[in-house]
Amino acid sequence: MLNAIARFIRDEEGATAIEYGIIAGLMATILLAVFGNGTTSGVGAILKGIFDKIKTNVTPA
Repeated sequence: MLNAIARFIRDEEGATAIEYGIIAGLMATILLAVFGNGTTSGVGAILKGIFDKIKTNVTPA
């Protein structure tokens, strides 16, 4: 029984999963802040303009 408790205390796999969850949450927050909704400012607005221009050039007249 003591051996099982010691093994449980030394186990770090759960902490690793939590760390990956925190990293994924931070990445999602950063991406949302950078790209936003794509229509107001920043990188999102630039990408929207580029894709709109491609769309008009590719669409048959």
